[in-house]
Amino acid sequence: MTSAQFVIGLLVPAVMLVTAWLLVPLVSELPPSLAGIKTYSADVALGLGLILSIAFRRGRFVLALLVLAAAYFCYTLLLREGLDCFQARTVFVALGVFVPFNFAALSLLAERGIFNIYGVRRLAAIALEAAFTLWIVLANRAEITAWAYAPLYDTQWFAASPIPHLGLTVFAIGFAISLMVWYVKRSPLDLGLAAAGFACGMGMNGIAAPNFFPMFIMTAGLMLIVAMLQTAYGMAFRDELTGLPGRRALNESMMRLGNCYTIAMIDVDHFKNFNDTYGHDLGDQVLKIVARKIAKVGGGSKHYRYGGEEFTVLFPGKDVDDAIPHLEALRKSVADYRMALRASDRPKRPKSTERTRGAFRKVKAVSVTISIGVAERTEKTATPGDVIGAADRALYRAKKLGRNQIRK
Repeated sequence: MTSAQFVIGLLVPAVMLVTAWLLVPLVSELPPSLAGIKTYSADVALGLGLILSIAFRRGRFVLALLVLAAAYFCYTLLLREGLDCFQARTVFVALGVFVPFNFAALSLLAERGIFNIYGVRRLAAIALEAAFTLWIVLANRAEITAWAYAPLYDTQWFAASPIPHLGLTVFAIGFAISLMVWYVKRSPLDLGLAAAGFACGMGMNGIAAPNFFPMFIMTAGLMLIVAMLQTAYGMAFRDELTGLPGRRALNESMMRLGNCYTIAMIDVDHFKNFNDTYGHDLGDQVLKIVARKIAKVGGGSKHYRYGGEEFTVLFPGKDVDDAIPHLEALRKSVADYRMALRASDRPKRPKSTERTRGAFRKVKAVSVTISIGVAERTEKTATPGDVIGAADRALYRAKKLGRNQIRK
């Protein structure tokens, strides 16, 4: 993920949250003829999210949407009229604890699908939380509710929030966990879970305001939908191993090229022999390293994985002479990179802090090189397909003449 993608990934949920905040007073002023918008918008968002998550087989999102739906059901049943009664206070504090807990847990859990034993176990855990809350209400265990509302901090900072200190603490921890998981994995799905949990917390914080909680529940559902669509787009247009756009994205980009452009075809030299010698895991690491270096090629270029060990770089609006200095810098950067290899008899974790003499071999390092063929649009190569063909022929010449070089 590039820095631009990182920033855009954060901007999308931030803009959605600000928009929801600004729309709350406008929704309250809708005329009676449009009352259905504020009445059913949350239901529509949650229902659409459930349909998409089932279609995309995202079990974690099914459970997250069910948690949001349960929270919205509790709002319409009890919380809309205020938090004065024991039942409403109990349900509210339960939501403040269990909603962020479930979102954090779903962030940490692996995707296991829906209709299987894993889905049943996770749904049973959520059902057990609901049953525990119902027991407190039916058994009139007011002391448990009072304990949950007891202040944890001697401060006035959170006095304006209706969420008790226990709920605020769990929301803060849960959001931090979800955000950390996203930062490590950089997956739109994990960011969607973090953002949706945060939106639900904002909705609970303003639960006394008319339409505030439904608006933010709707926003949380829409955030999960956006995350699923972003993931689906990434699966269709982005290579999973290297993170670069794939062949389909390349084909679409070539349809938008003008009359002046250059295309470079890049191939990792002796990659099959490298795989056979060091294994596919290290081969995958090589492809990731080469892809990261290709992604840094300048000159206004666009970068793609063509397939296998082959990559493509487009230079819109550039001729060959403009592109070659950037490609030469790439070729040299890859050739100079040294990858350390773990010796075959080296244990992954030493059994003691003391090293046994001769227990480790000297670390071996290897490097790879790339060959590059480059061609520009001319009267003879009038289409992107023709230019790719010319670049492929140039790539073949580069390999035939000794590899680790650029030919045009």
